[in-house]
Amino acid sequence: MTEQRTGHESEHETERGTSTGTPGDAAVYGSPDFDWSILAVPTPLAVVRGQLGFSWLELAGRLATLTQAELEWEPGPGALRVVRRGEERSPRTLGPGEWVMEWPAGPDSAQPRTIAWLVAHLTELFTERWEWTFGAHELRRDGVTFSGEVGHAVAGLAGVVERWRADVDALPEDQVFTVGLSQATEIDAQSPFAHLVAHLNRELIHHGAEIMVLQDLYRAAHVTAGAGNP
Repeated sequence: MTEQRTGHESEHETERGTSTGTPGDAAVYGSPDFDWSILAVPTPLAVVRGQLGFSWLELAGRLATLTQAELEWEPGPGALRVVRRGEERSPRTLGPGEWVMEWPAGPDSAQPRTIAWLVAHLTELFTERWEWTFGAHELRRDGVTFSGEVGHAVAGLAGVVERWRADVDALPEDQVFTVGLSQATEIDAQSPFAHLVAHLNRELIHHGAEIMVLQDLYRAAHVTAGAGNP
């Protein structure tokens, strides 16, 4: 989820050239899907845009390989899930439709989370923040529709993250520190907008890393025995 490379290239970051010392012949590396030129733009908005864009590129690559079994896998007892209404085992849920998120028992709940829950959480988080920054200021997180089917769940998250990215990218530089540009929460309404962008970046990086680790753990635990895998 970061640009630092330790021991091996990231999934989207492969070496495509080396510097010869000749002017104009700098090293070229990284995914062509990311606009690396943003790293040379000396503005606060460019910093958070670059972080958001690269972090989403990394997570989106993993989500593209996500399976239904990985989405639903429960890493421990009492794991929080996304289930059809009526199948929940938590007294609190979120979601108005056929599928609901099981909500934690409390703010310090030690319940593990499934990938489905993490995808749904990021979906409602980005949806509410976009709605109350760039949208009609109507939809709240309890009105966000979820899905427990991998294709719909991933598409829902991708759609709202890309919508958020597009509107952040289009924001004029002189508005990045506008206080109250977002009205999603009391804190947002009192803060320069750059703080909210950085906060959502942290959420994407934090929960994206959880998704990647859970996917790795599932694959390690369910690897097919065979040659080289006793």
